[in-house]
Amino acid sequence: MSANPAVPVGPGPFPVTLPPVGSSSLWDRISSWASEHKGVVYTAAGLTLVVSAGGVIYYLSDDRKDTSEPSPSSNKKKTKRDKRRAKERAEKEAAKEQEPAAEPKKATVAPAVEDELPHVDESTVGSLSEEERKDHAAKLKAAGNKAYGSKDYNRAIDLYGQALLCKQDPVFYSNRAACWNAMSNWDKVIEDTTAAINLDNEYVKALNRRANAYEQVDRNSEALLDYTASCIIDGFRNESSAQSVERLLKKVAEAKGKAILAQKEKKLPSPTFVTNYLQSFRPMPPPYGLDDDTKLDEESGKGQLRIGLHAMSTKTAEGYAEAAAAFEKALELGDLGEHESFAYNMRGTFRYLKGDNEDALHDMDKSVELQQSLTQSFIKRASMHLELANPAAAEADFEAALAQNKDDPDIYYHRAQLHFIKAEFGEAAKDYQKSIDLDKDFIFSHIQLGVTQYKMGSIASSMATFRRCMKNFPQVPDVYNYYGELLLDQQKYQEAIEKFDTAVEMEQQNKPLFINVLPLINKALALFQWKNDFAEAEQLCQKALIIDPECDIAVATMAQLLLQQGKVTEALKYFERAAELSRTEGEIVNALSYAEATRTQLEVQEKYPRLASRLGQMGAGLGAGMR
Repeated sequence: MSANPAVPVGPGPFPVTLPPVGSSSLWDRISSWASEHKGVVYTAAGLTLVVSAGGVIYYLSDDRKDTSEPSPSSNKKKTKRDKRRAKERAEKEAAKEQEPAAEPKKATVAPAVEDELPHVDESTVGSLSEEERKDHAAKLKAAGNKAYGSKDYNRAIDLYGQALLCKQDPVFYSNRAACWNAMSNWDKVIEDTTAAINLDNEYVKALNRRANAYEQVDRNSEALLDYTASCIIDGFRNESSAQSVERLLKKVAEAKGKAILAQKEKKLPSPTFVTNYLQSFRPMPPPYGLDDDTKLDEESGKGQLRIGLHAMSTKTAEGYAEAAAAFEKALELGDLGEHESFAYNMRGTFRYLKGDNEDALHDMDKSVELQQSLTQSFIKRASMHLELANPAAAEADFEAALAQNKDDPDIYYHRAQLHFIKAEFGEAAKDYQKSIDLDKDFIFSHIQLGVTQYKMGSIASSMATFRRCMKNFPQVPDVYNYYGELLLDQQKYQEAIEKFDTAVEMEQQNKPLFINVLPLINKALALFQWKNDFAEAEQLCQKALIIDPECDIAVATMAQLLLQQGKVTEALKYFERAAELSRTEGEIVNALSYAEATRTQLEVQEKYPRLASRLGQMGAGLGAGMR
């Protein structure tokens, strides 16, 4: 089973940078690419694992439902029933893992009378023969199982302890751990299961028991390692263990994510990200009184606004940082007159881009309060509401903007992006077309219309839209880049690479100092998918990172390329870098989930060399059939 093919998305905050809560469009895209093209894909309990020649690669499940097609009510009932049954099965499996194994029916060693049981202690065990020890151990274990079944846990613990004096058996340790587990003595569970695993490091039941105990005492990374080893030994067949891996990956990532976010410096993301966001709004001339012909003191509020606008136009990291500082200073200096609402809008924009949503929302609220006719403030506030998982507030902002100016094409363009996120593709297409009708010169409305048509399954219409774009906007590199993505999705590799090359050439002609690196990354993916050319793909990603070191997509793509080759240690560094570059808590958690899965893979390889070898064999043997 493989993930759905990734569908390219157009510029702007929706859906490129504002995925629904609990997901990330970047990670969905990378996961889909990897699982589609290179690896054996297992799915258990909603956790997708891709096994390549280099080992196991984890991809977290996506909690979103695919709403692209309506489901009949009978299917909904079936889905709920299936989920309920799956949950019941998982609960039964989890319960089984906590119980000592039942004795075989033919076990003649089980005593009929309690008084017949041997009593063994450290002073007497030395006098027993090997055969007597074996016989006593079996009888004591059987009696321990019976006591456990009667919930006489202290008696069972004593009997298993006597059995262990006779024979160091991992099952005896694991069964005694089950008693400690029933009594919630987690330290003792860990002690006994560790002893069992030291005797048999592929003892799945003991690994699962210890993992559960680790989780109970918040040693989540250790629990994750044990559940992971258990899944590998079991061939990913145990649904309960797979669910535990997924749960713990999320738990560990969330804990680390909160710590990172608390210490994270609020700074602008990559220039690629900022440019894509800003160009999702139609370019406007500077407000009257802030143009170059007007004499302004640079140390005045209005002067700083103009400095900020000039700095933005460079589309570089330095320029965007200068703009953000200028808009902050403009409001500090004050005396902005009619431009005060615009100043709050611009400061809020850059605060939002830094991931400071709360202060950004306050700025947009103030901007709307001062000047409701500035519809862009409603639109930007809508994007912030959507990122904060409040689509109802976003819709209300679009309605308020339309009440101010129903002929503003930006409103329809960004409302279409909201429909796209909600998988309301028909409504999205209508709004994109309305945006085009009001202003046919804004290229991104055309691009997004073509992408939406493709998503709706109207491939011919989508291709025709992009051909018209190339005819009407022959010098716009974004057209060729996004058209190339559609061709890549159809596995038309040669044509796709030609489009990416054209986009790169145009970028270099138009912006020689700082190009949009997305065509380079897309070409890297195309070469890998088409020719399995890791070397060239890595070189292109490295080139992208030289141009834009903060580009999260380039970092994530490099991580996956390295992981596909089994370069796990190097991949981990890139996943951790991706977490550093993430703007929001959700994005950080997604990146850290990959990092934790990769780190756990390394630990499995170090702690259980035979398991690492087994994974490599699985990937090499099964993966060959998928190329």
